[in-house]
Amino acid sequence: MTEHELSERDRAVLALERRDWPGPGAKERAVREELGMVPVRYYQLLNALLDDPRALAHDPITVNRLRRVRDSRREER
Repeated sequence: MTEHELSERDRAVLALERRDWPGPGAKERAVREELGMVPVRYYQLLNALLDDPRALAHDPITVNRLRRVRDSRREER
């Protein structure tokens, strides 16, 4: 891995965000089981990824969608 590539964990976080979830709790369960981390840590990593140009280059559709969601939530506050 070079400094210009995302880590395997970062790619896995973005891949999880691309999936559709059947109901409440399914995503958090997948975070624990598939990534081996607590949801709070997952969301911290995800938020940092949204500001990482490597993440944008890797998966622009997902990153831009999540940035829009984050920005709209900030505007509501």
